[in-house]
Amino acid sequence: MIEILTDLPETPEMLERVLTAAAEAALAYEGAAGDITISVVDDEEIHRMNREYRGVDRPTDVLSFPAAEGDAFPAIPDAFLGDIAISLPRAEMQAEEYGHSLLRELTFLTVHGTLHLLGYDHMMDEDRARMFARQDEILEKMRITR
Repeated sequence: MIEILTDLPETPEMLERVLTAAAEAALAYEGAAGDITISVVDDEEIHRMNREYRGVDRPTDVLSFPAAEGDAFPAIPDAFLGDIAISLPRAEMQAEEYGHSLLRELTFLTVHGTLHLLGYDHMMDEDRARMFARQDEILEKMRITR
């Protein structure tokens, strides 16, 4: 199950549908299953989370918190995979900056966060190329383009 949480006073009508579809598409593409909680927050909250959990004192667009670390990831169908936090204001800003829709940006951020929950990373060039290729493949399969 994909659970969407937000305390923001105004969110796009399509938000829950888009985030759920993106997470489910990434899971399906990877042959994975599990529960994910996606929190849609403001820049202040994601800044706090980034500072507290990563030691980075600035806002970001998406953070992922895998339930398991390292090589041992849950394999049972109803396993909790982890949490994703997405900054809606940052997603809106980036959509405008990159010249594509908010739908595309939210889909990208959700796929990116879901892949992190499944063990993907982009710290090394080789890992980055692998993760970003997967993101592009998933977005293409969903017919979400720039």
